[in-house]
Amino acid sequence: MIEKKFNDKWKFWENKDSFALVWNVPETAKEITVPHDAMFEKNPHAESLNGGNTGYYDGGFYNYVKTLHAPAEYKEKTVILKFEGVYMNAMVYINGELAGKNMFGYSTFYVPLNDFLRYGEENEIRVQVRNGAMTNSRWYSGGGIYRDVYLLVSDVTHLVPEGIQIKTAEADETLAVLDIATEVKTRKYAPSRVVLETVIRDAEGNEVAKARSPFVLFEQEERVIKQRVTVDNPERWSDENPSLYTCVSNLYVDGKLADEAETTFGIRTLQVDARRGLRVNGETVKLRGACIHHDSGLLGAATYEDAQFRQIKMLKEAGFNAVRMSHHPMAPAMLRACDSLGMYVMDETFDMWNRMKSDYDYGLYFQEWWEKDVTAMVRKDFNHPAVILYSVGNEIPEIGTPHGAKVCHELCAKIKELDVTRFTLAGINGVFAAGDKVDQIVSDVVSDLQQSGEIEGNVNDFMTLMDGHLDEIVVHPAISERLEMACSATDIAGYNYMTARYEGDREAYPNRIMVGSETYPPEIARNWDLVEKLPQVIGDFTWTGWDYLGEAGVGVPAYQWGEGGFGAKFPCQLAYVGDFDITGIRRPLSYFREIVFGLRNDPYITVQNPHRYGEHLIKTPWIMSDNVSSWTWNGCEWNPVIVEVYAPGTEIELFRNGESLGKQASGKAVGYRALFETAYEPGTLMAVAYENGQEIGRMDLTTAGDDRTFVFGQAEIMDELVYVPVAYCDAAGTVATDADQTIRLTVSGDAELIGFGSGNPKPAVNPEKQVTQTFLGRAMIILKKTAAAENVVLTLTAANGATERLKLALSEADAKPKTTIS
Repeated sequence: MIEKKFNDKWKFWENKDSFALVWNVPETAKEITVPHDAMFEKNPHAESLNGGNTGYYDGGFYNYVKTLHAPAEYKEKTVILKFEGVYMNAMVYINGELAGKNMFGYSTFYVPLNDFLRYGEENEIRVQVRNGAMTNSRWYSGGGIYRDVYLLVSDVTHLVPEGIQIKTAEADETLAVLDIATEVKTRKYAPSRVVLETVIRDAEGNEVAKARSPFVLFEQEERVIKQRVTVDNPERWSDENPSLYTCVSNLYVDGKLADEAETTFGIRTLQVDARRGLRVNGETVKLRGACIHHDSGLLGAATYEDAQFRQIKMLKEAGFNAVRMSHHPMAPAMLRACDSLGMYVMDETFDMWNRMKSDYDYGLYFQEWWEKDVTAMVRKDFNHPAVILYSVGNEIPEIGTPHGAKVCHELCAKIKELDVTRFTLAGINGVFAAGDKVDQIVSDVVSDLQQSGEIEGNVNDFMTLMDGHLDEIVVHPAISERLEMACSATDIAGYNYMTARYEGDREAYPNRIMVGSETYPPEIARNWDLVEKLPQVIGDFTWTGWDYLGEAGVGVPAYQWGEGGFGAKFPCQLAYVGDFDITGIRRPLSYFREIVFGLRNDPYITVQNPHRYGEHLIKTPWIMSDNVSSWTWNGCEWNPVIVEVYAPGTEIELFRNGESLGKQASGKAVGYRALFETAYEPGTLMAVAYENGQEIGRMDLTTAGDDRTFVFGQAEIMDELVYVPVAYCDAAGTVATDADQTIRLTVSGDAELIGFGSGNPKPAVNPEKQVTQTFLGRAMIILKKTAAAENVVLTLTAANGATERLKLALSEADAKPKTTIS
């Protein structure tokens, strides 16, 4: 099919009057281009009914209208609208008549138009989105048409959208065998002589295989044409070699080209077993995984191809080789990024089944809609080599019950019916699955801890017990019993926060394959040691790789109730648990993880907040400490401070202004983390890592000088978006992390400002989108190119009146920054 983006010139407004007798477009409607996050256009506020779930952003009732001119020749065509994602409860009307609907906010869905079009005229396309029932999500969902829309046009005899499926039957270094199934459909009332011609091309465009299949397609018939081809000396796809092929499908009817399609795919094989673990192309792979949510930080939930590519690229560069989309199907744009960059994907269906987690979530529709949405996910994913795992649910409370296990079986069976090449699992939290057994588990664990003297008295607060004694809880026999039921239908057991079960379950269930489907970031050293040691454990997925909107404060360090953690209050808007913040700045735990993975020899220095030295830190299990990689702490001179150094090797030595502060053990034996207690003295802090006495790496931190100014960093100029970092630096480029202030931005030229902010989990709410506050001395500007995008001028004005300007030639990929930021 000819597939064109249908993103521009939509009219948008908010209105929940569904009983309007006359469907007009109000004068207040504004013209927008999708992807569009209507929810993000409003300011967050403390009274939001969604609360911290969505970062205090409200949902609403959204209307989108666009016209389509349907030329007379469309009578002899097939015309379809494709929506990659609308959150949520979308109703699509053509000329006032309902043509399609989709309740789930994350599924791709198609709306056939031919029965509703007025040929030779303008046709109104109206999309109503009902996201106003709150709460309906546990994280920031966004709202409206937040992914791309496409118009598909083809002959009446055509290739079915997402109907070309390429399966690697077998592959080695010398030969690959591909099974290609192509769905063909006709709307004709007479037979047609049809030929399907399929050509396989490599990454350089060379033809490497070809097949031709003639057949007769009878009236109103839909048929699957199967072809088998071989490819000599294939380039097999993997995370280390993400080589892609293209399948060119041409459909001829009575000798004339009627339809065509190009499908990108990879050649690779997958196996998994309890003895050799996960194998890609016959080689064992351990998944260095990151859970991620779908929002793009300063862009809200609007799904831009460039933003998705940038995120995956940066995660890959930080040492990850896998991502888990939490907790819904991944956007096609991100799948394409994972394919091209070499990132394994665990795609996920739902966060709930028949037991709802929010007042108005997808649990309202699960029973009637799950099969359609599972089908949509698998058809979307089938040709993406990055996808290797399907999760059928996240922390489903009923999964260990008889009826819940039956639902799990049905979900897995449906996936296998559609795709036998990938493996299934569910992200299971044993505590949640325990259900009515929780009281018994708590009683037993408390009794055991009392007998061993680890606690005194009764523990009535279950969360308190969870925080300190989760290991004892998750190995309880009652959870083992529920897991047996829950895992019976899946290929792999997904363990959320159940590392303590790995070694015991290896013995008790020798054929069970496990993966840490969700784990605490500070525990990566412990987790990874077991992943490397146990063949049955195929990887670890940290919560999370990238910070996100919503679930506000779960990773924010606090010293008083309400500042962070589970009790975080407004204006907290971010979870603050990512290895990366929402702008793409790597946080300390990212470097800790890279060292644990064995991918970094240089140590990494981070400093616990000396302003709060000696105070009790209230922290959730997702938090290591209240630390920043900075040696700039104005007002703390000669005050005590704790320096954390993450280091490989066998020893780490810390120097302050050239003076050694001593050596400590480092590396795996001590969990890759050393703590030095000293006093803050401005200057330079340096760490040197040794392996058996030989230096293997070093890092230093320098105090920012007083000659500070705002500077623009290296612009990332992409196809559609431009990212420009901003930092408050001294003359040497050292960021002053202790001097945040309000800054104002103006943009002139061929670009639109679509994002301006920082990684602050508690940002100041400002109705002016061109004003923000820096966080730890940094901010980020995101531009969207317009027109020719030749010249853009950015003008930054600080609170003290100082001004900085940057001129960008967006057509030149080698645009240079004014200053390097360190």
